[in-house]
Amino acid sequence: MSRSVRTRPEGSGQGLNEAYDTALLDLDGVVYAGGNAIAHAVESLGTARDGGMRLAYVTNNALRTPDTVAAHLTELGIPTDAGDVITSAQAVARLIAEQVPSGARVLVIGGEGLRVALRERGLEPVESAEDDPAAVVQGFGGPELPWGRFAEASYAIARGVPWYASNTDLTIPGARGIAPGNGAAVEVVRIATGAEPQVAGKPLPPMHRETILRTGAQRPLVVGDRLDTDIEGAFNGEVDSLLVLTGVTDGAQLLAAPPQHRPTYVDADLRGLLTGQPEVTGHADDGFRCGGWTATAGAERLELTGDGAELDGLRALCAAAWTAGGEQGCGLDSGKALARLGL
Repeated sequence: MSRSVRTRPEGSGQGLNEAYDTALLDLDGVVYAGGNAIAHAVESLGTARDGGMRLAYVTNNALRTPDTVAAHLTELGIPTDAGDVITSAQAVARLIAEQVPSGARVLVIGGEGLRVALRERGLEPVESAEDDPAAVVQGFGGPELPWGRFAEASYAIARGVPWYASNTDLTIPGARGIAPGNGAAVEVVRIATGAEPQVAGKPLPPMHRETILRTGAQRPLVVGDRLDTDIEGAFNGEVDSLLVLTGVTDGAQLLAAPPQHRPTYVDADLRGLLTGQPEVTGHADDGFRCGGWTATAGAERLELTGDGAELDGLRALCAAAWTAGGEQGCGLDSGKALARLGL
């Protein structure tokens, strides 16, 4: 599939909540962190919803059920129904159901979210490799997941049982910082078995398909904090994306992003849903301009001159870096330029 390489963030004369019919929102690092709402999230989402935008919550975290997630969001002040929540557990359960007989047993290495999703597809969760499973599925099980669960997965996979993973996010943001995610646990089983799982979650097509099937979105906007899941998932699904800087991605990672990790829009937090986006103008020869800033790519580093809003400076730097990087990631030093922005 051929597509143009994005070389700058796009502008929008409309608020994004008016330009798109559905926001497909990641949760961890976007709406909340460690269970607590991120600043401006509750008010911004309420305004977007009241203006007619549908809100759907799309998470690679397979631990909690949609009912539990919806109840948590409602407690935070974001009224949510279970049908508004799409999880990687649902995506991987559909993937398994398409490949094993109806009613088949599935060895679960993870939490209740996986078990509920499997039952929804007519599959029977089991706990042991001795239960004759037709598949093994692995999803985030929280910090209390016993080490012995990885052994059960390894025993079954070594016998030739097909292995599935809800997602392979190496990290997950929390109230105290960044913790190991399901991808780290998947690596444990990979090392023990030498096998490779089929993966359903972002950024892969099964998750995007699950999301569109469940929401019916016509003009979706993916909103996330991770380049390698949220933004790449939008790229693979050929839909637009908004990166918010409230989670794991920092300015240096954004500037170094290869084409599949470059978002359509960049903003500080979910207030970006409610506003237009400034246009980045200019060219490589004379610099890229946004607000009061001008960014250029030198032989060894990115240069930034001018003054104004920090996000405008970052947008201008994105254009300089992505143009210089072309179809690869930009390897120019960005430290001094980002320091000017306090990023």
